[in-house]
Amino acid sequence: MFRFEDPIYLYLLLLIPVLAMIRFWLMRKQNRKLRKFGDKDLLRQLMPGVSRWRPLTKFCIVESALAMLILTLARPQMGTKISHEKRTGIETIIAMDVSNSMFAQDVEPSRLDRSKMMVENLVDNFTDDKVGLIVFAGDAFVQLPITSDYVSAKMFLSDINPSMIATQGTDVARAIDMAMHSFTQQQGIGKAIIVITDGEDHEGGAVEAAEKARKKGMRVYVLGVGSTSGSPIPVAEAGGYLKDNAGNTVMSALNEDMCKQIAKAGGGAYIHVDNNSNAQEQLNAELDKLAKKETSSTIYSDYDEQFQAFAIIALLLLIIETCMLDRKSPIFRNVALFSRRKNAAAIVCLAMLPSIAAMAQSDRQYIRIGNSQYRAGNYAQAEVAYRKALEKNPHNPQAEYNLGNALFAQLKDSAAIRSFENAARLETNPLRKAQSYHNMGVVCQSHKMFGEAIEAYKESLRLNPKDNTTRYNLEVCKRQLKEQQKREKERDKDKKEKGTDKNQKDKDNKQQQQNKQDQNQNKMSKENALQLLNAAIQQEKNTQERMKKAMQQPRSRKLDKNW
Repeated sequence: MFRFEDPIYLYLLLLIPVLAMIRFWLMRKQNRKLRKFGDKDLLRQLMPGVSRWRPLTKFCIVESALAMLILTLARPQMGTKISHEKRTGIETIIAMDVSNSMFAQDVEPSRLDRSKMMVENLVDNFTDDKVGLIVFAGDAFVQLPITSDYVSAKMFLSDINPSMIATQGTDVARAIDMAMHSFTQQQGIGKAIIVITDGEDHEGGAVEAAEKARKKGMRVYVLGVGSTSGSPIPVAEAGGYLKDNAGNTVMSALNEDMCKQIAKAGGGAYIHVDNNSNAQEQLNAELDKLAKKETSSTIYSDYDEQFQAFAIIALLLLIIETCMLDRKSPIFRNVALFSRRKNAAAIVCLAMLPSIAAMAQSDRQYIRIGNSQYRAGNYAQAEVAYRKALEKNPHNPQAEYNLGNALFAQLKDSAAIRSFENAARLETNPLRKAQSYHNMGVVCQSHKMFGEAIEAYKESLRLNPKDNTTRYNLEVCKRQLKEQQKREKERDKDKKEKGTDKNQKDKDNKQQQQNKQDQNQNKMSKENALQLLNAAIQQEKNTQERMKKAMQQPRSRKLDKNW
């Protein structure tokens, strides 16, 4: 995970365009003064050493160096150590209606904006809970998988608008069904589905979906946004209001009866949201009634500083700017680096220095992508991202370490051990190298390779003697190894005591029993064979009929209403 430790300094980047505007104004003022002295061509002949493009190039270099220094001050960091935090709370999936009817302004500033404000306040009240976000209209999709990252939840919330879903309308049932499959598999924890809508369910089936969710232990709460009297739907592009197919202005009204039926079927509560309601307090009180349970959240507890690359780039730019003169040098008079034909290429090359540095960091970009996929539980996609990072930089120990974690999550243990070995070989930080050996020990211990696990744990403790978890695992492995050796000795002793004749008799008896079973299975009457044949023919006919019906059905849904 990439972050800035002090992001407040990023506001200093606004100085770059401000300084560019100031310089442009000063240059125009200087050119006006020069025109008063005489003709432009004559002045150029009188000042042969003056360069037109060198000052501009030096200014661009200084601007780029300033940007790199500001990024250095913001302290860019990369998450390197993953820890699991225990929290006690509930799981909440918020399904927000983003149909065009949510543009109605019977609730200030609008139904959609008021809904966003409520969700943001709800997230601010969460401390140890998990939250997910679903948007729906005529269709539905997951905007944010369930997470404890409240900052990401607010970021995704700000991007919500009706243009996200091409199929307009309001399909509450589809949203509830998707929410049911978006929770974690943990049992015994309170799970709430919060549907924020104006109640105009065009597709139907919402009550049945809410009842199905209640039977699975999930509570459905409905927040009805808007007024029952109705309101027109503004259309920003046309400057008027939305009209139906007959040319009449659409009046969107809150369907409270539908909202109450959905909430009752889902075992939750209906809350009306208007301009002067205490809906937020009511919702918080309802959620407090749900059972809370300890959950595990994956977070980054250790971050590695990445400001060195930006500082080096800034230093190189300043060195180049210092070595470049404002005037043409007589030594390099014949080198037309800043001629009219080449000045644009020179400026572009200098401006691309930060981009070249960013390309050098592309392996870290793939690592960030892999980390986000890993947190979402998409371990196969995370593996692909980490392998791409290694293609860019085969000597990146962080990519190898994260790849090992992704492989271990997919039960690819042998490949995971190789990745951890490579990470330990490439890593220079003793603490991160110790973590690689620790994970190798965990993989070996899971396969009862206690000898290899003990050696890995010992190597980890040599690098990080304060790791109590590794020390505990080491003692457990030693005990398990002793028990394993003891059982092997007992089995060897039993084999010696038993004769080979008895074993041979057991084998003969088993072979005879197997032969009898095979003979019984091979016996089949003529009637049974005919019955099986007729059943197979009938099954094939049924399959062909279902395929014909499926081909006759339309492949896409068309809604008569687009609000």
